[in-house]
Order: sequence, then C-alpha cells, then structure tokens
Amino acid sequence: MRNILKGKLGFGTAPLGNMYRNIPEEEAIATVDAAWESGVRYFDTAPFYGAGLSEIRLGEALSKRNRDEYVLSTKVGRLLSDELEDPAARDLGEKGGLFEFGRKNKIIPDYSEDGTLRSIEQSLKRLQTDHLDFVYIHDPAQDFYGDEWLAQFEAARTGAFRTLTRLREEGVIKGWGLGVNRVEPIELMLDLEEAKPDVSLLAGRYSLLDHERALERVMPAAQKHNMDIVVGGPYSSGVLAGGTHFEYQKASPEIIAKVNKIKNIADHHGISIKAAALQFALANPAVAAVIPGASKPERIAEDKAALNTVIPTAFWEEMREQKLVAANAPLPINVK
Repeated sequence: MRNILKGKLGFGTAPLGNMYRNIPEEEAIATVDAAWESGVRYFDTAPFYGAGLSEIRLGEALSKRNRDEYVLSTKVGRLLSDELEDPAARDLGEKGGLFEFGRKNKIIPDYSEDGTLRSIEQSLKRLQTDHLDFVYIHDPAQDFYGDEWLAQFEAARTGAFRTLTRLREEGVIKGWGLGVNRVEPIELMLDLEEAKPDVSLLAGRYSLLDHERALERVMPAAQKHNMDIVVGGPYSSGVLAGGTHFEYQKASPEIIAKVNKIKNIADHHGISIKAAALQFALANPAVAAVIPGASKPERIAEDKAALNTVIPTAFWEEMREQKLVAANAPLPINVK
C-alpha cells in the first residue's frame, strides 16, 4: 500500500456515519472537502458506519473529484438489508449504540464468498465509483462477537479471504487484509500459510494509550510477512483529542488520569497531544499510514498541523521516563 499512497495522513470516515451524534449533511460533505483541500488522498469507509451513511456521504463528496487522484478502501463482512431496525437496539458486542443516529437498514454479518461479492457491489453503488483500491474484512473479532469470534474468523478464512485474494489476482482490487480493533485476528491470519494479505487496518491498538501488545507481536509479524499496517483510531476514540470516549465508550477515570499526564508533558513542551499521537503511530516502520477520523472541517486542519509539528526530543525522553510509552517503541527521534 505504501507504494500507492501519496501521503501518510489519510481520513477515517466512521464519524460521517453519525457516530455519537446526528451530523448535518453539509457538515459531513464540508469535512471531506476540507480533507481534500488539505492534501489528503486516502479515504477509508465501511458499510457498518451508520449502515451505509458514511459511504453515501463520502461517495457524494468525492464524486466531483478525479477517481485516479485518490486511494479508496472500504470493508466487507456486513451486508445491509432493505429491512429496517432500531439502530439503538443492535447487538454490537462491546460497541453498543455506536451508530444509533445512523440509517435504520438492518446490518447482517456475512463473511462468505457470496456475501463478500454482494457487499462490494453495494458499496460501489453507495460510493458512486466503479472500483475499490483496498478491501478490509471488518471485525471478525472478540469485541463484536465474543466467544463466537473464531467461528466468524473461520467463515472469513474460507469466504472473504479467498474471494479477495482472487479479486486481487484478477486486478479488480489492489490488496486486502483485516480491519479490526483487536490484535489477535491479525496474529491468527499471519500464521496461516494460505493467507497473503497486503495491508491491515488496526484501530485503537497502536496509540499512546495502548500499544504494547501490537508492538511486541503484530508489528514484527507484519514486517516479516510484508504486510503494511494502517493505524486507525490514533486518538483512542477521541480521548486523546479532547473528547470523552475511549474504546468507543465513556473513558474511565484511570484513562482520563493517564491522558492528563500526557497532556501535562505536552503542554510543558508546547505541543499538542494530537501531534504526539499521530507522529508516534507513524514512527513504527510497519505503519504505512494513519487515518484519524473527523466530523468537522476544522479538525482536518488540526490533524495536518499536528503532523507537521516539530516535537522536541525532550518530550519523548520525558514520556519514556514516566513510562507513558514502551521502552522499545520506535519514536520520531532516536531516544537512547
């Protein structure tokens, strides 16, 4: 993937599916436009985000752009039905109520070959495009399926894995992988002889607040297997960017306390936590891009400024001294 991207900062469009709040249409479109004007050329979405709302809004905003000028990824594993349901009543495992302000179309888990092909066909229509660049298999993991996650993973292995591999070989897509909030599915996938993923989207597991497990296992395995990592959720669902959510739920007092420690160090060195969060994620050699989400145009400018901030070496030294980053974590500078 890194050979195709025109920059390391992408745009994660989950918030455009009315995550947490009812976002006005014009605000959503203006946010995509702001990302484009800032130079962003990689956009990621999924049918799950607001039951197709994110894809519809992204497709509308990008319809006026040259398709050859940007990279687009979406996900498979969940089909949308014309049947309606109460979004607030969906069983989303640990992520209950995440898109309660989204569309009411019923969301049906389906990692089969037929489900994968149908999902791509639906997404192409919503996105108003004739092709996708990358496709992620969405959430065959514990946070959504609990004890049933391995059964869902196995369905994906025999369905979506093989289907997307064939589509890549046929030149329909450029690559595929997993799109998950947990490290174990990626570890399991990379242990399979038959799976040859190109890139995986790991959300929330390589951030300032949570990176040890990914650092020890996923990142080395990804490099060994020549699989790029895209880091999603670099702000840990918003708590590192002034929000109140961690892991898509209200942050605990312990998390808030840790964020305050980081903020105090950042304030002392005259930088934003956003700058530290983005640059920390990109410092790992396995990472090809980072895709923070946004639902307001002004947030895009903040992200770009954060990426371009010069962070003093002393900041990272203090973060290590306070044990707020792992001792072996790659940093934007050489800290001894």
